[in-house]
Amino acid sequence: MNQKERMLSGLPYKAWLDGLSEERMACKKQIHAFNLLPPEEEDRAEEMIHALLGKAGKDAWINAPFHCDYGYNIEVGDNFFANYNLTILDVAKVVIGNNVQIAPNVSIYTAGHPVHPDSRNSGYEYGIPVTIGDNVWIGGDVVILPGVTIGSNSIIGAGSVVTKDVPEWVIAAGNPCKAVRKITEDDRKYYYKDREFDVSDY
Repeated sequence: MNQKERMLSGLPYKAWLDGLSEERMACKKQIHAFNLLPPEEEDRAEEMIHALLGKAGKDAWINAPFHCDYGYNIEVGDNFFANYNLTILDVAKVVIGNNVQIAPNVSIYTAGHPVHPDSRNSGYEYGIPVTIGDNVWIGGDVVILPGVTIGSNSIIGAGSVVTKDVPEWVIAAGNPCKAVRKITEDDRKYYYKDREFDVSDY
């Protein structure tokens, strides 16, 4: 088993061997072109997103700048929207569902290093997948750590550090991030805190 196979299997691996450095360089070139795309050529952005990511659904959009390691380990569903400064360390799979909204300055990490300094200094690292369900809203400056699953229909509050799984249909926030409350049918009539919609087509 070579180092890329070990990386993709969640085993300790060395990131500079077996063509991994070259793959990261190829990804950097694609990201560089995407991040420097002139505003008047935005119609090319979706095509570039589809070329960069392993899978991208209909109407997937990322506001530049965007950064990732490989690109091919990232899968996003339909109606995906990520705002400025999304960083995904995708040494393992990052699978994101449909209708997911990501605010600015969000970081999703699958990569990690051993705890003991002797082990860490050996050069071995690892990647553990991250999964985000459908209809999730991730607030600004959120950090999502390796191995986390965020359930469908949930919200992650701004500034949270998500260290453990988040269930479906909750608002979760904090460091470490924890469920604050359930999302209920009564929430449907509000657009912000206690402010009710004044329209009927929501």
